[in-house]
Amino acid sequence: MAGGVSHSGAAPRRKFVIAIDGPAASGKSSTAQMVAEKLGYLHVDSGSLYRAATAAILRRHMGSSKWTEQDVLDAARPIELRAARTSFYPALEGRAIEDEIRGTEVTENVSRVAQMPRVREWVDERVREAARSADVVVDGRDIGTVVFPDADLKIFLVADPRERAARRLRQRGTPSSQMLLDDETIRITERDARDAGQTVPAADAVIIDTTGLTQQEQVEQIVTLAKAGSG
Repeated sequence: MAGGVSHSGAAPRRKFVIAIDGPAASGKSSTAQMVAEKLGYLHVDSGSLYRAATAAILRRHMGSSKWTEQDVLDAARPIELRAARTSFYPALEGRAIEDEIRGTEVTENVSRVAQMPRVREWVDERVREAARSADVVVDGRDIGTVVFPDADLKIFLVADPRERAARRLRQRGTPSSQMLLDDETIRITERDARDAGQTVPAADAVIIDTTGLTQQEQVEQIVTLAKAGSG
């Protein structure tokens, strides 16, 4: 798998890829970021590219019902994936856009963009380009099955829907109540049903049930597996 031969005659070391997938609110992105920091790798959040593409098309003030794949791809052309200290981040027209891509308007429209096959191909290629330049921890849909079927380590995080709902409420800083928890659990379950076709673990993925684990415990499990695989 190593690519080419260096001028010294030794084959260059293949970049190490850790692919993390799982259903909505399973903690993919935050766990991937922490694993990358522990290992000295760079984190790639594939979802941030879908959000960046959504932000780009929204800047053109077109009604989302009229968006075509080509419209989105044209708008996304100026997007770059740049390396920072611990992660890659999307920049649009030369500027970081983290606040913009996490805004309500992007959140309400990103699922439409993410369902476009050619946009998915565009995102997948950007992510693969990033992985050619550094050891990476990549999270997102289809990461271990479509984007990196040859990843060195594949992790699939699962957790009880109610536990994921509670985590989502904590993440938002929302005061918890039985009614809010029930409502969020229903939303998580409905999202699972919509995403079923894209939330399938690779045959060789390590499945980690995080229902009873702290985030630190799941991070340590993945770091241990990575060190064993890269040694």
